[in-house]
Order: sequence, then structure tokens, then C-alpha cells
Amino acid sequence: MGVIHKIGRRKTAVARVYVSEGTGNITVNKKEFATYFPTATLRYKVLQPLSMTENENNFDVKVNVYGGGTTGQAEAVRMALARVMCEVNAENRGILKPEGLLTRDPRMVERKKFGQKKARKRFQFSKR
Repeated sequence: MGVIHKIGRRKTAVARVYVSEGTGNITVNKKEFATYFPTATLRYKVLQPLSMTENENNFDVKVNVYGGGTTGQAEAVRMALARVMCEVNAENRGILKPEGLLTRDPRMVERKKFGQKKARKRFQFSKR
């Protein structure tokens, strides 16, 4: 099989995933998976494509991820893993696509405008 390389993005986070056949070891930025994503919710998000296709213990995963926060990074890794699962077996696409794991979430932070406090909030106006 060799090594499969895919990229996933979410907000400003970019995840590069390298998947090879193995025993289910996952390392993220040269750290253990459980220490990099400490909460159960983030771990569930990352493992979602592997568990839906029943491949939790079949592949070793090496991840380089940067940018954004922990949630954006977890969802970027999830997208990259979903893309890898589609390349491993084309039938996995029918499982992952209805769940929305292959769709790039286009929502980004709106920029701050000049003359305003934030992107949409304005400075307070008084009539006095």
C-alpha cells in the first residue's frame, strides 16, 4: 500500500496526514494523540472517519497540523482522514459523504472593519 498523504483544512487550521498500514498508532506533531487532543470530544471527532469505516486498528497515522485552535485542528485532521479512507476503499465514500466529513466547511472569521469596534459591533453613539 505504501504511504498515503492527504490535506484537510478548517478555518485557519491545516492538517497534513500520512497514513500507512499498521496497528493503530496516531501521532500528532510528534506527540501522542491523547496528549495533543486532551478532551474526549476532540478525540471522537478525529477518530470518526476511522470508526465509521471500521479501520481503527488497521492503519498508523502521522499528522502535522498548524494554525487555528484545537477544535479547528481536530476537524482539519478529521477531513484529511476521511479523504484517506476514500482513497483506501472507494466504497467508504458512500459512508462518509452523507455525514458531511468530505465537505470543506467554508466559514471563516469575518474581518474587522475600520471605524468599528469589531467586525459588526460599532462604537457607542450618544446624542449629547
